[in-house]
Amino acid sequence: MRPRDAAELVRLPAALTAPGDSLAGAAAAGWPYGGRTWAAPAASVCLYLAGMALNDFADSDLDAFERPERPVPSGRVAPFQALGTAVALSGAGLGLAAVAGGTRALRVAVPLTAAVWSYDLWAQRTAAGPAVMALARGLDVLLGAGGDLRRAALPAFAVAAHTAGVTTLSRGEVSGTTGRAAAAALTGTATAAATAAALAATRTGPAAGTRPRTAAAPRTAAAPRPRTGRRTRVAAGVATGAALAGYAATVGRAQLAALRAPGHAPTVRAATGTGVRGVTGLQSALLAGAGAPVLAGALTALGGLARVASRKVSPT
Repeated sequence: MRPRDAAELVRLPAALTAPGDSLAGAAAAGWPYGGRTWAAPAASVCLYLAGMALNDFADSDLDAFERPERPVPSGRVAPFQALGTAVALSGAGLGLAAVAGGTRALRVAVPLTAAVWSYDLWAQRTAAGPAVMALARGLDVLLGAGGDLRRAALPAFAVAAHTAGVTTLSRGEVSGTTGRAAAAALTGTATAAATAAALAATRTGPAAGTRPRTAAAPRTAAAPRPRTGRRTRVAAGVATGAALAGYAATVGRAQLAALRAPGHAPTVRAATGTGVRGVTGLQSALLAGAGAPVLAGALTALGGLARVASRKVSPT
């Protein structure tokens, strides 16, 4: 398999949107993995790439008619290579989750992997597709949080709402969509943004995304130093507002265009791609609201890199 074909198979630019899920969860839960936090977003990336490879394996017959340029139907990648890639990346993702948090992380990573495989092999062709994909991305947030549902439920909900909308819209990439589906996507974006804004507004005192250093959670580059005070809260608020404004200006505007012309497939596909990449704006807002504005800025830059890379390799 040539590198270019492998990059197209796993839709490599889109993988840059995966680390923010687990980082947002980790920030919300107080960086529960300490110095091993890096392994959670690495696991997220592997599982995301696995899902993309498996999608091409599962959809090879359909893509032969709808998207014959994809690696599998074009003959550049054999179906068994796509499946083998998905298996290997799934195993790598589970292994990295174990490195991050042992059994605690695997309690989330295993159902997350099951959700990814269920979507590709079954749910994407049913009405349950958007819900299953949303479940997968919500679990990805909880993976970073060490399964701490109480502290990471709302960030997980925000990412899931965004994902459900984008997945609903993506079904019309080839032939166009309906006004109802486009409206659902826009509603998901609005819900996600409102949730992130509400979370940021309720943060008081020390940054909620940090906690004092302990033996279980040493201070590292992956776990930002706790900072308190008005200046920090103002910086976090400004960063959150900027991230949400960018999120609305990109994802919201593209979905509004799809709502105005739902039958125009190129517009729908463009809105889908923008939604796939644009989740980094939402993730950045969640990180900033949890008291990690510098990391939020880095994630915003990663989103910019994904946009540039998408000009070479399609993220959808």
